Amino acid sequence: MSDHDTLARTLARDPNQVVQVLAEALPYIQKFSGKTIVVKYGGNAMTEDTLIDSFCRDIVLLKEVGLNPVVVHGGGPQIGQLLNKLNIESRFVNGMRVTDNDTMDVVQMVLGGLVNKEIVTQLNLAGGKAIGLTGKDAQLIRARKLQVEHQSAEMTAPEIIDIGHVGEVDHIDTTLIRMLSEQHYIPVIAPIGVDAQGASYNINADLVAGKVAEALQAEKLMLLTNVSGLMDKTGQVLTGLTTEQVDGLITDGTIYGGMLPKISCALNAVKAGVTSAQIIDGRVPHATLLEIFTKAGVGTMITNRESQAI
Repeated sequence: MSDHDTLARTLARDPNQVVQVLAEALPYIQKFSGKTIVVKYGGNAMTEDTLIDSFCRDIVLLKEVGLNPVVVHGGGPQIGQLLNKLNIESRFVNGMRVTDNDTMDVVQMVLGGLVNKEIVTQLNLAGGKAIGLTGKDAQLIRARKLQVEHQSAEMTAPEIIDIGHVGEVDHIDTTLIRMLSEQHYIPVIAPIGVDAQGASYNINADLVAGKVAEALQAEKLMLLTNVSGLMDKTGQVLTGLTTEQVDGLITDGTIYGGMLPKISCALNAVKAGVTSAQIIDGRVPHATLLEIFTKAGVGTMITNRESQAI
C-alpha cells in the first residue's frame, strides 16, 4: 500500500485529519485562485472507474475553489480497440500510429465523440459544468502535417515517411477557452487539429496540452502518466528541477526512451513561460489535488521560478 493510499484511509477514519488537510490546503487555494491549470488526462486514470471518479471530483473541486482547470485528453487504447473491431490494421512508425483516411475517421469518432463526451458526462455528474471540444471548434488548434524522418547508417540523407493525418501544433487560439473558463465552464479538449485547407490531424495529447498551457500562460501544466515521475538512475523520484537541470539529465542519459517526449513537452512549456510543469502518477487517487494542495506533492516538478513562500 502506498503512502498516499494510507493517507486516504486515515482521512476516512479521522475527521481531525480532514481538518488538518484543509488547513494545509488553504494557502495553496489562495495562491492559485484565478490561475489556469492545464491537465493532460489519459492512461490508467482514464480506464479505472475509481480513478475516473477521483479525477473528475478533483477537477470540479479545483473549479469550485477558484482555479480554472482545462483538460486535454488522449485515447490511444480506445482508438486501438475500435480499429480492431472494424478490422482496420494499426501500424506504427517511431511510436506514432499511421493514420490514413479510414483511421482518421475512427480517431475523430473516438476522441471527439466517445472519450470526450464520457469525460464531460463524468465531470457534470460530479457537479461541474464541462463542455467538450476538439481543436476543430472555432479553429482552436491550427495544425500542420508532421514530417517524420528516418535514416539508417547506409543512407546519405534522411527518408521522409508519410504517416498520414498525424500533425503537430501550428497555433492555439485561446479565445474560446478563455470565454468558457470565465463563464465557469470546464473545457475538455480532444487533440484533433485542423489545417488551413480544412484537413484534420491527430496530434499527441501531451504536445497539445503543453501548447495550450503555453498559449494560456498557465500557472501549471500537469501531465498524468503511469509512472511515479522522473526517476534518477537509482530509482528515486526527482522533483524541484530547473530547466537547466533537466537539460543536463537528458544529456547524461538519465532521461531516455518513452519518458523523453513527455519531459521535453514539460520542459518546453516552462521555457515558454508556464510557471511550472508536473509529471504525476495518474494511478494515485486524487493525484491532482495532492500535487497542487499539499507540501509533499506527488511526482516531478519542473520550474524556473522560485516558489512563493507558503
